[in-house]
Amino acid sequence: MRKTAAAFGKVPDAVARLAESPELLNGFVELSAAFEGSTLDPLAREVVIMTVAVRNECHVCVALHTGKLRALGAAPEVAAALCAGRALDDERLDAVRVFTLEVLVAAGAVEEDRLAAFLARGYSERNALEVVLGIGTYTMSTLANRLTRAV
Repeated sequence: MRKTAAAFGKVPDAVARLAESPELLNGFVELSAAFEGSTLDPLAREVVIMTVAVRNECHVCVALHTGKLRALGAAPEVAAALCAGRALDDERLDAVRVFTLEVLVAAGAVEEDRLAAFLARGYSERNALEVVLGIGTYTMSTLANRLTRAV
């Protein structure tokens, strides 16, 4: 909680609610740090997060990560497209969005040609596994936020 307060200037409501389960909060903090340390670039990581947040209808995460996209210098159209579930103009980033959805829909059993399409955009098999890490981390967060009615 201290690290979160230091990063945000306060403890966000969603974090305070997750703290009802210190195990869940600690797990999320550790996993999100691992995801941030992955080899996916910052914009690609945010595309994974936003794709999961929009799919899971977590308005807290959508708002927070829309702000993070802005802070990273992404055009407003990126967040708007992600929120609407539309293709991104940047084909490389859109490959992350599409792959994230394919992993979710197929529960990880992504077709070989779909994985090949992701890899053809300059991503690696390591990146594919890092997408899975992001999905797991932010599925936990979005579901917990919705369960606790975080605002």
